[in-house]
This record gives sequence, structure tokens and C-alpha cells, in this order.
Amino acid sequence: MSTETTQGATEPTERGLLARLKNSPFLSELFSNRLALIGIGIIVGMLLVAIYARLFYDLSALTSSRLGGAIPDRAAPGWAGGPAPATEMLFGTDASARDIFRRTLYGAWIAMKFGTITVGASTILGVSLGIIAAYYGDITDNVIMRTMDVLLAFPSLLLALALVAIFGAGLWKAVIALTLVYTPRFARVVRGAALKVLEDEYIDATLALGAKDPRILFRHIMPNTLAPITVQSTLNFGLAIIDIAALSFLGFGAQAGTPSWGLMLANGVENGLQTGKWWMSFFPGLFLALTVLGFNLLGDGMRDALDPRMQDAVD
Repeated sequence: MSTETTQGATEPTERGLLARLKNSPFLSELFSNRLALIGIGIIVGMLLVAIYARLFYDLSALTSSRLGGAIPDRAAPGWAGGPAPATEMLFGTDASARDIFRRTLYGAWIAMKFGTITVGASTILGVSLGIIAAYYGDITDNVIMRTMDVLLAFPSLLLALALVAIFGAGLWKAVIALTLVYTPRFARVVRGAALKVLEDEYIDATLALGAKDPRILFRHIMPNTLAPITVQSTLNFGLAIIDIAALSFLGFGAQAGTPSWGLMLANGVENGLQTGKWWMSFFPGLFLALTVLGFNLLGDGMRDALDPRMQDAVD
């Protein structure tokens, strides 16, 4: 009897949750946006590529030179008249006779991994600082936001280069630098949203009931700022990927041999473009452009879904 009652109580709950998700205005608006759907498709595709490369490719083999003596360096793709069969070397080889196809696919894993860490860390740090600044105000607000203003005064890539010069070269050092660069963007967005939430009467009622600061910050203010946080995180994901690639291109990110798109672009420009070996930089650049495009399309779609007035203003 009790089992039947439990099952009967669970099924409506599950159906109710699915119904709420299905009837969500945000999801319906998002999935009705064709450009956002294209962005989702690109991102899902890149995620599958990244997971596949991580599971089935050996990083040490991809970073070493001369994987096979039978394949020459800078060999054109097989389908473009290269000596290697198209099924083996779809994108040709680089100046060290390494398979560009496998290295490009593994570059998706590196981009997604370090992009996620960068955006996640900057989101946590920026959201915390923005909410604290809005809630406590006065000196706390001035100190935090003036510091954020100083960081925002510098171009993002220039500031990242300066920080990497201090921390040293390497992908993890680039992540730390970009985390500090992106933090002010989240702090300003979240502070503005939090100030609007603090004007609501239920915040005063919660304070009157004796609620502690952590409960107000994380139970009432933060959930009501998720919309701008989500949009900012999605847009910054594409920026993080392209900035990590830019730092690697300039020699401050991924180190020699790492199958990073930025480093592959640098090697292609240095060893391929001047001699007509276009494939060495074309394919890493194509994957990088598609990934950034996917996140930008999704971010724009989420922004329009959360605030349709912005879409009407653009139209």
C-alpha cells in the first residue's frame, strides 16, 4: 500500500517537472531560435569530437615528431593529391610529419578543457565579488568595483599578456591570467542585477525575520542573478577559447608540441603559408572559428530568450 502511494506521488512529480521544462518560456524561445540551434549543434559536435579525441588518441604520440617515417613532412591531404591515403591523413601533415587531423581533433579537447576552467573560475570569482559589492555597499563596494574598473581599463588580451609575462608561459598560467581578466565582466554584470534584487520588498522582509547574510546572498540574491550570469558565461566561453589560442599563438600558452589550435596556427603560418602549405593553418583555424561561432550564436540566443525586448529593439 505504501509502495503504491510512493510511486503514485513520484510519477506526477516527474510528469510535473517535465511539463514545466516543456512549457518553459525560456526553453521554448531558445529552441525556436534557429541561430541558437545551430550554435548548440556546433557546440555538441565539438564536445563529441573532444571526448572522442581524449579517449582514443595518445597525447604523447601526437606531440612527438616523425610519427611514421613513411609519411613525409608537410604532406598535402590525401584527397588533395598528397602521398598519404585520404582515410589516413585527412588534413595532411605538419612540418614535423605529424598528423594534422588527429592533432586538430585533440585540440578540441584542450580548448574545451581550459575554456571551461577559465570561465568557471572567473564566474565564481566575479559573481562572488559582484554580490558582495552590491550587498555591503559603501567602502566595500568602492574598493571592489574600482579595482574592477582598473582591470577593465586595459584591453583584455594586452592585460592577459602582461599577467602571463609575470606568471610565466604555459596553459595553466594562461588560465590564471584570463581568469583575472574576465572576473571584472562578471562582477559588474552581477552587481547591477543584485542591486535590482535588493530593491525588492521580500529582501527587507527576510532581513526583518533575522536571516543571516549568507542565506540572503546565496538563497535569495544569487538565484535571481542567474540569467545574466548564464549569458555572460556562454559569451565568455568563446572569448576564452580564442584568447587561449591567441596566447598560444604568441608563445605564451601551450608549449612546443602540444596540439593546441593556437600553436598549430603559429606553426602553420611560420612553416606553411609562405610555401603554399595552406592546410597546416587552415584546419586548426577552421575548428577554432566554428567553436567560437557556436558559443556566440548560443549566447545571443540565450540573451534574446531571457530578454525578448532586446531582440525587438534589434529588429
